[in-house]
Amino acid sequence: MSTEPLLKTPLHALHIELGARMVPFAGYDMPVQYPLGVMKEHQHTRDQAGLFDVSHMGQIRLTGANAAKALETLVPVDIIDLPVGMQRYAMFTNESGGILDDLMVANLGNDELFLVVNAACKDQDLAHLRKHIGDQCSIESLFEERALLALQGPTAVTVLARLASEVAKMTFMQFTRVKLLGVECFVSRSGYTGEDGFEISVPTQNAEALARALLAEPEVEAIGLGARDSLRLEAGLCLYGHDMNTDTTPIEASLLWAISKPRRADGARAGGFPGAEIVFAQQQGGVNRKRVGLLPQERTPVREGAEIVNEASEIIGSVCSGGFGPTLGGPLAMGYLDSAYIALDTPVWAIVRGKKVPLLVSKMPFVPQRYYRG
Repeated sequence: MSTEPLLKTPLHALHIELGARMVPFAGYDMPVQYPLGVMKEHQHTRDQAGLFDVSHMGQIRLTGANAAKALETLVPVDIIDLPVGMQRYAMFTNESGGILDDLMVANLGNDELFLVVNAACKDQDLAHLRKHIGDQCSIESLFEERALLALQGPTAVTVLARLASEVAKMTFMQFTRVKLLGVECFVSRSGYTGEDGFEISVPTQNAEALARALLAEPEVEAIGLGARDSLRLEAGLCLYGHDMNTDTTPIEASLLWAISKPRRADGARAGGFPGAEIVFAQQQGGVNRKRVGLLPQERTPVREGAEIVNEASEIIGSVCSGGFGPTLGGPLAMGYLDSAYIALDTPVWAIVRGKKVPLLVSKMPFVPQRYYRG
């Protein structure tokens, strides 16, 4: 248990003012829920718009003519041909193909890349970048300088367009500079809920004013970590440290889609990232275990760490994320299963308090994603 004092985001005082229940998360004191409650916060985000403080995440700027080429040596993703004004999901891999972190990479143009990495990994990610490519491009930590807000849900575009009409023209994964309340922000049309929405990087000193302006709109409610987790779980999205880690490869994590075609074994710039040979061998020959969706067939939620067994009660895997899906209207989970059991609708069982709870292997996302693709 860390004895380090918890860090605070620039919106900490606002969370307290709004009546948030605060919990430790990734070294920060973060709001898990507000008086509305997790269930209503979740549903409000699905129906209207929710505002999330994600300022604990790490923001990093890479600059220089070789920045894209250099970053490609650390991720299995096409960065060189990433169009200006677009962002892409990426992963840092290690020499055994394991995932060090997952991140977003945006091309700002003028040889400038903008990265958003996970809070718990941001210091090691910064060190990793500096160690491996620090001699090839400029690497600048924006951890103290910038906050990050996520405005998510079907009315997010209506709300944000009141402050900057041009955001309405953006499509999923577009990234641009936008003036909000007279302040230059970086805005992407993306998020972590499966809904349409935006992530907004704002200078730290302007974060509270922007958050208050957004919360003043009738469609917007403040949303905590509890609903953020149930929303992303319904969308089938991974949480680093739970659904993937340094011992999990992209193939095992069912993230082959995130390995860009030019970087795959038969691509124009095949490999060149840590662990490429192992990842390619798994892509060709398969893996012993894989991340799958799981739907409990009773009302009992199954939680992270629960063992999964077959009909003969032999252990065949474990749950990596689980809970209740308010939109789905029932419990749901993700887990790693031996490859013999990963076909859709395969019956398996989770051990919950010594009892076998029936599950079916399910497709993901559990709730349809509603990203705006134009």
